[in-house]
Amino acid sequence: MSKKAFIFDLDGVIVDTAKYHFLAWKNLAGELGFEFTEKQNEQLKGVSRVRSLDILLKIGKIELSQEEKDRLLLQKNEEYLTYIEKMTSDEILPGIPAVLDFLEKNNIVFALGSASKNAGLILEKVGLLNKFTAIVDGNDVSKAKPDPEVFLIAAKKLKTEPKYCIVIEDAVAGIEAAHNAGMFSIGIGDPVHLNAADINLRNTKELTPDLIQKIIT
Repeated sequence: MSKKAFIFDLDGVIVDTAKYHFLAWKNLAGELGFEFTEKQNEQLKGVSRVRSLDILLKIGKIELSQEEKDRLLLQKNEEYLTYIEKMTSDEILPGIPAVLDFLEKNNIVFALGSASKNAGLILEKVGLLNKFTAIVDGNDVSKAKPDPEVFLIAAKKLKTEPKYCIVIEDAVAGIEAAHNAGMFSIGIGDPVHLNAADINLRNTKELTPDLIQKIIT
């Protein structure tokens, strides 16, 4: 049995919920009287909801009271939840089911390490909740990536030393967090953007059981 363990980010690795976040933020910006573009949305990748709202308001040059911010955060999340309530297993990214099956069959433990507070609900909707050995999400952590907290908690739950953990991420902050935890990293996405990753893959289709086999042997 391999000593290795895998930790998966959620958004952009298991499923693509970024489009739903974007829709909710875009609608909120529209209500506040300004346009929010997909390019500007890149600034919110891997960032907490509170920080995302601050960035959005800065783009719109809007200042609000804390009470008003809290109301908007709730409104944004409620809209986002209406989108994810409709998610199905069709939204699991290509290649992921085969990789999870391979890890399961080979008794290799794996966890989810995500900043999302809705991670459990999303996994339940796409039928993967019971697949993971452990789930660490935004409800378990107090520090955002690139702080390694989320991955260190996952390693502890997997009963695996950080040096034997392999993190699969699509955000720069996530790759940094993996390295800050002393873990190996696989970056999914633009290799220029994620050039700090130990291995670069353009998309989840390139994450294959054969590649996993090479990494663990």
